[in-house]
Amino acid sequence: MTEFLFRSDSYLRSTEARVVEITPDGAVGLDRTIFYATSGGQPGDTGRLLRPDGRPLAIATTVHPDGDKTRIVHVPAPGEPLPGPDEPVIAEIDWERRFKLMRMHTALHLLSVVFPFSVTGGAIAEDKGRLDFDMPDVPADLPEIEERLNAMVAAGHPVSSEWITDEEMQDNPGLIKTMKVKPPMGQGRVRLIRIGDADLQPCGGTHVHNTAEIGLLRLGKIEKKGKENRRVHLHFAEEPGQTPI
Repeated sequence: MTEFLFRSDSYLRSTEARVVEITPDGAVGLDRTIFYATSGGQPGDTGRLLRPDGRPLAIATTVHPDGDKTRIVHVPAPGEPLPGPDEPVIAEIDWERRFKLMRMHTALHLLSVVFPFSVTGGAIAEDKGRLDFDMPDVPADLPEIEERLNAMVAAGHPVSSEWITDEEMQDNPGLIKTMKVKPPMGQGRVRLIRIGDADLQPCGGTHVHNTAEIGLLRLGKIEKKGKENRRVHLHFAEEPGQTPI
């Protein structure tokens, strides 16, 4: 198993670690990592591993090998020399990219509040995101919805995580908003993300500490993706100009 440091502190930018495996396709497994692996609509982190002599090893993405949610491997950029077994490294993420993904991921949780429909899919990018809803008709009050969304952002709701057991998750199906993506279960416990008194749902992704860090949002186009499926796009309306130290 890999120790997922980002689950307890998504603001960590670097950590000491040790190589525990090199997969057959050349990915690097560490005993602990701050890199988030591609899952739940959030892309894997990029960054680098610093070797003992200071040489950087560029990481192009991060994944769960063979769908194993207890492990994370770091995929080097093409042509990068691989480290040796048990080699100590310093793992560093591309923080500016990660912070944008954190902001948008938290923003999409709020989008699921102002659009109170079951979620059928979603995706997160650095400058935009989208959720698919089981929504037969597009609401007529989109300007008011956008205003409510930005009011929740500006309210500065604290964002925190908590854990419940798999059994508690099964006993509380109302916490699950996603119809097709089920919360990661099978490890004995499930992580919940709470946004003040506005939202609570299972999620393994990375989030900001406070909704005020998200910045102003703008609703994008709404596409019809089926008889009752609507894809709602969300964008950052402006950049806040700085990221936390």
